[in-house]
Amino acid sequence: MATATKRTITVRLKKGVIACPPKQRATINGLGLKRREQVRTLENTPAVRGMIKKVLHLVEVVSETR
Repeated sequence: MATATKRTITVRLKKGVIACPPKQRATINGLGLKRREQVRTLENTPAVRGMIKKVLHLVEVVSETR
């Protein structure tokens, strides 16, 4: 039986959230990002991709595995 490899996506918070609306702050917090330049590797799911899309102006997708 083949082992399933998890698809991951790595994001970096490129801007601070001090002047962002509360919904965007909550989305950044949901992604597990707390401070500027922090990098986080997440599971590549539709929910995570949707969260990244909502705050794309604040984060940068560093790498993505398929």
